[in-house]
This record gives sequence, C-alpha cells and structure tokens, in this order.
Amino acid sequence: MHKRIIILLVAVLGLSVMRVQAQDPMFSQFYANPLFLNPAMAGTNVCPRLAFNFRDQWPSMPGTFMTYAASYDEHFDKIYGGIGVQFWGDRAGEGGILNTYNASAMYSFKVKVSKKFNMRFALQAAFQNKSLDWSKLTFGDMIDPRYGFVYSTNENIANYINHINTLDFSFGFLGYTPHVYFGFAAKHIATLSLSGKTTPYSFLSGNADGNFYDMLKLTAHVGANFDLKRKSKKETSFGDISISPNFIYEHQLGFNYFSEGLYMKFYPFTVGVWCRHGLTYKYDEPMLDQNGNVIFGPDSITPMTQKTNIYNSDAIIFMFGLEYNMFKVAYSYDLTISRLASATTGGSHEVSVQVLLPCPKKRKAIKDLKCPSF
Repeated sequence: MHKRIIILLVAVLGLSVMRVQAQDPMFSQFYANPLFLNPAMAGTNVCPRLAFNFRDQWPSMPGTFMTYAASYDEHFDKIYGGIGVQFWGDRAGEGGILNTYNASAMYSFKVKVSKKFNMRFALQAAFQNKSLDWSKLTFGDMIDPRYGFVYSTNENIANYINHINTLDFSFGFLGYTPHVYFGFAAKHIATLSLSGKTTPYSFLSGNADGNFYDMLKLTAHVGANFDLKRKSKKETSFGDISISPNFIYEHQLGFNYFSEGLYMKFYPFTVGVWCRHGLTYKYDEPMLDQNGNVIFGPDSITPMTQKTNIYNSDAIIFMFGLEYNMFKVAYSYDLTISRLASATTGGSHEVSVQVLLPCPKKRKAIKDLKCPSF
C-alpha cells in the first residue's frame, strides 16, 4: 500500500510544470478552517468534525469580498487515514460581478513514526467554477463627457465567455508531536480545464490559446502548544491555561504573506492576536555600476535588472473564541494597517463555527493533533 501511495504522489507532482494563474481567497482564522489551510489536516481531530466559516472583507468599500466555506472530516481506521470534503464560495465586485465556487475531496494518509511523532500525507482533488457577469461591467464607450455612463457598449459581450470549469489537484504534508506541529501544502499543482478553449477576451485566460491555469499556492506553517496549567491529562477542565505561538507563510503570484500569531486559552475562552504582512519583488530597476552607469547584458542592448523587495504591512488580527461541549464559535476582526487604512475599508469580519461530533464506539485510541482551534 505504501508503494502505491508514493507512486501516486510522484505522478501528481510531476504535473506541476503547468503554468498557474489566479489567486485564492484568504481567511484569518487559519485553524478554524483546517482543510483550507492544509488538506493533510483531514482527520486530525480523529472524531467527525464540521466547520463553517464566513468572511466579509472591507465592507465599507464598494465591491466588497464575501467568502464562505463549509467542511467535514473524520479519521477512519480501515483506510489508515482521514477523509475530508469542503465547499467554499467567493463573491467579488459590486453585486457579485465575479463569483467562484469550489468543491473538493481529500484523503490524508497517517504514518505513526514513533510513539510521540505522527505524519500525514494528503492528496486533494477539486472542481472549481468561475463566472463573470459582463452586464455589470462598464466600458469606455459607454461614457458621455458631460452626462457620464449613458450609452450602451459596442463590445460584443454576448460572445464573451462568462464561466469556466476546472479540475485541479493539491498536496499536503503534516508532522506533529504532543506539543509541536508543522506542515506544508502545495495547492493547484496541476490544473485541467473542463471548458475547452476560450476566446482571447476570456476574463480567466492568461495566455493566447485561451487555456486557464490556477496559480500555484505554497503554504508552510509551524506552531506549538504549551500547557501552563492543567488539572487533568485526560480531559480539558475549566480554568486550564495554555499558549500557542504560530507562524504561517503563503506564496502565490509573486506575493509573499507572513503571519505571526499567538493564542492564549483560558478554557473555555480563547483570545488570539496575529500580524499579517507581505513582501513582493520587482525586477524592473536597472543595475548600476559604481559610477552610476547602467549595466547591460551579454547582447549589449538589454539592461540588466536587479530585484527590489517591497515590504508592506497588511493587518493586525484580533480574535475571540468560546468552546462549549461540542461547539466552538469564534469572531475575528482584521484591522487594516496598510495604505488602504486611509480609505476607510471597514476592516474585515470573520465568523467560524465548529461542531465536534462524538466518535463511533469501536475505534482505536489515536492521538489527535493538539493545535489551535481558531
């Protein structure tokens, strides 16, 4: 069985040479939406888990982004791993000009390396639909210099493609001990278009032949969980105190996001603070010698360019969560600290609800992943 899994992983990773284009939505409660963070998280709670998430980004600005997600995962002894399914949708633009719907299924294979160290390897397959409502767009030929948008466009939008379907594959890895955990996920390592060729005017096409490729997304995360006060080793009790420092790195389309956070739990309450910032690269600045002259390449015509790092702060994230029996509920607010802050974005609001169902009776004793709930 191990050989079959290795062969499958190599086959899927071999498809990663395909070019990728388009960004995924973003959530701030990373561990309240575990399957979105990393498909290898499927089954880490052992017992059945339901998760629901809603995010409203920059509500004070026109064309706000609204994203929602729902997922289920559980560990099954007979298949030596966890199964997960997830659906998420994203609406962007005034009135929902651009809409994305994604449904996926994943399998996370568990390997017990030692008594205190476990690993999971996951594969994920997703179907995605993107649609664009051309009737809600405005074009230059609709503008009257005096009265504004009063004309009908001459653009032949009836022949423009308004939706596209794709099938893509992702990979995830996770390692964890009773106190430390780390993982890596590669999303959209292979993307197949199910809609055939599109026109050169396709809103999703990034190349002349009209094929659509999602953009490769890389995520690395690491964290720890330390008990400061615990009454019982078997169950969590009121007043138990723990802290959890975390770090998450995300890369997509030349953008690099770094998120550092700390959770403080005083059961059943949890508070958390995150800082998210970005780093992008530009190569369009010419390289200069010591005298300030432009350095040219081997052809003596093309100037050589140097990489410029552009650092930007994005948001400070405040989170509050509450656990009660099988329910976990949390609210978080992203305080925008970038240059957009002056535009009164309204920040971002996010709500999550998790339902932890009881395990079936006949189940082996398997260690779950001790990580933040939100």
